[in-house]
Amino acid sequence: MKYTIQLFLPLAAFLFFPFQNANAQEEKTPKISYTELILMYGDVEYNSDGEREWHFTNSGNAPLLITSTKGSCGCTVAKYPKAAILPGKSGTVKIKYDTKRVGLISKTVTITTNEPEEKNVHVVTIMGRVKEAPAKPGNSKPK
Repeated sequence: MKYTIQLFLPLAAFLFFPFQNANAQEEKTPKISYTELILMYGDVEYNSDGEREWHFTNSGNAPLLITSTKGSCGCTVAKYPKAAILPGKSGTVKIKYDTKRVGLISKTVTITTNEPEEKNVHVVTIMGRVKEAPAKPGNSKPK
């Protein structure tokens, strides 16, 4: 009996561990993929449409959820899809900057997902310049 157990345990371990390892390789996790983390606005007119789109794909093998977005200030707002993005599918985050603020644009939007914790935060930078507001008729200074 003693020898039977000594032979059986290594055999059982040999048979069990390869299957356990195969299951570990099949772990289902979402993964967000994108081509860029800088969204260029370029030169935009004062009080014009400040909305741009940031595109991404779920290259993982489980549904991807964006759990939150946060602009670096109140002038930058992001809207994200609330529904899960299935593996292989794409989505869009709509980022809107307040173009009533003249000057250079250099803001960020932090996007948090349901990916594994060490890889679940992505920071998109928006850059550009809002042109001066056009002069109002009757407000020009005499020469």
